[in-house]
Amino acid sequence: MAVTLQDVAARAGVSKSAVSRTFTVGASVSARTRARVEEAAAALGYHPNVLASSLTTGRTKLVGLVSNNFSNPYFLEIFDRFTQALQSAGLRPLLVNLAHAGDAERSLDMLRQYSVDGVIVASSTLPPDFTAAFRQAGLPVVHAFGWSRNAPDTDLVSIDNVAAGHLAAETLLTRGYGRIGFLGGPEEASTTQDRLTGFRDRAGAAFAGARCTSAYAFAAGRDTMRALLHDGPVAEAWFCGDDVIAIGALSAIRDAGHRVPGDVGILGLNDMEMAGWENIALTTIRQPIAEIVADTVALIEASIAEGPRPPVTRMLPCTLVERATLREPS
Repeated sequence: MAVTLQDVAARAGVSKSAVSRTFTVGASVSARTRARVEEAAAALGYHPNVLASSLTTGRTKLVGLVSNNFSNPYFLEIFDRFTQALQSAGLRPLLVNLAHAGDAERSLDMLRQYSVDGVIVASSTLPPDFTAAFRQAGLPVVHAFGWSRNAPDTDLVSIDNVAAGHLAAETLLTRGYGRIGFLGGPEEASTTQDRLTGFRDRAGAAFAGARCTSAYAFAAGRDTMRALLHDGPVAEAWFCGDDVIAIGALSAIRDAGHRVPGDVGILGLNDMEMAGWENIALTTIRQPIAEIVADTVALIEASIAEGPRPPVTRMLPCTLVERATLREPS
C-alpha cells in the first residue's frame, strides 16, 4: 500500500500538519521538526502527493504551454527547452495544441478545467484576443516568440523582428546582391509583418518583392519557391522569415538545377538545429532561444508568486550565423 502522510507523521512523532508544512514551499516549520519528518519520509519511501497539496494551497503549479506551431521542427526544440526549464523551476507544463482552435473563449475554458496557475503563449500566429482572454480571466500570461502592435498589455519576450529584417537586408546588400526578396510565413503573423517591414525599409531600391507562404513548413517554402522560379528570376537572393521555409526553398532551388549560393542566395531566421546539418549548412539569423525561454519562465514564476504588476517587454538581440548559402561579402 502507498505510504501516507499519516504514516510519516506517526513515525516522526509529529502532527499531520507539520508533515504537510515540511513539504510546502515557504511554509514555517522548525529545523528540528523538518529533520525528523524528512528522516521518517526517507525511511518509509514517502513522496508528497502534489495533487492533494494543490487542494490545500490552491496552486496546481501547472503552466499552460500554448502554441499552434507543432508542425514546425523549430518549435519542438522550443518546447523541449520550455518543459525542462519549467520542471527545473518546480512547475509542471501542460502542453496545449491550438492548431485548430475555434476561439479564445473555448481555449480559456480548457485551461480553466485544469486550474492552471499561468499561461505561456509560444506563437506568432495566434490572434491577440487569445492572450487578452487569458489575461482578462486573471491568469498570468507571458507571450514568447511573437509580438503584435495590437496585442494587449502582456509580458512579452522576443527578438525585435523589425531589427531582424534590417539585419537581413544589410547582410544581403553587403554580399553584392542587387535584387533581394522576402519569403515569409503566414501573412497574418505579426513576425511576418515586422520582418518584412524591417527588410523592405533597409533594402531600398534593391527590394524585389515579397511572397508569403501558407504556413511555417518545409512544403510551404518548397512550393512557393517552385512557383517563384517558374515565373522567372525575381530576386538574386531571398530572406526567408523562418529556417524551415528557407530549407524548403533551398530544396526547390537545387531541384531546379540552380546553384546555391552561386545562382541564388538564401538567408534564414531562427538557427534551428537542422540549419547546421552538413547537407543544409544554412546561413541564418539566430534567435537566442535559451535566453528567451529562461526570461519567459522567470516572468511567469514572478507573475504567479507576486500577482498583478505592470507588463514587461524584453526584446533580445539576434545575430548572423555564417554557413554556406550566401556568397562572401563583396
